[in-house]
Amino acid sequence: MREINLATIDEHAMELAEKYDLGIELDQFCTAMYMDPPDFAIWDADARRFLPRARVFHGPFNELFPCAIDPKVRAISMERYNQAYHLMKQYGLKKMVLHGGFIPKVYYPVWYIEQSTIFWKEFLSDKADDFTVCLENVLEPDPSYLVEIAAGVDDKRCCLCLDTGHANVERVSNISILDWVKAFAPYLSHLHLHNNDGTWDHHKNLSEGTIPMEEVLDLLDELAPSASITFENVDDSEESILWYQRKYQDAGDL
Repeated sequence: MREINLATIDEHAMELAEKYDLGIELDQFCTAMYMDPPDFAIWDADARRFLPRARVFHGPFNELFPCAIDPKVRAISMERYNQAYHLMKQYGLKKMVLHGGFIPKVYYPVWYIEQSTIFWKEFLSDKADDFTVCLENVLEPDPSYLVEIAAGVDDKRCCLCLDTGHANVERVSNISILDWVKAFAPYLSHLHLHNNDGTWDHHKNLSEGTIPMEEVLDLLDELAPSASITFENVDDSEESILWYQRKYQDAGDL
């Protein structure tokens, strides 16, 4: 049975998770400063509401660049990711999603891959054996970047998170989403599923956009049957849940 989660960017995530017996991906700390006083008390209280169903922790990404040229920037990224790791452990979670930090026309692909590989090896050097970090595609123009990083790190704890919406935005990538799935499959541990029309990262429900979501799910069942999924909709997660249920009539995955 595949693990299905809802992202807390949907204000109705908890009630829907309870209604359909789903898990939760915590998004409260995507901004790193929310892990510090005085903001922490507010965001920690909000996150703890979801802990009975929490399964995945989305780590911080704003202004964090693990592939940065400046070693001091890299050091800040390491500090923030370690801070997130320890917070995640306090919440009893073992899987964290983090962005790779690639910026087009700033980082050469070879530099991005080389420096990221060094960074993630260092990051994992003192982490628990049952921990998994899932590197998520955001602005990478094709899947080879993160695949090469995961292969270079060569650690079972370093996996990939495929964000279907990011991969479908035309100005980011012209690679078929099915080719993204195929490329990521050997390292694929988690997915953010949402749809869009190719022009922007709209976070629409699964059936609303140009991503052939049924084909994506069929391919996932074939190539990555154990990868967990988060429906990452802003305000219409129930539409995605119902669409997914209709595909799997026995609701065995829900």
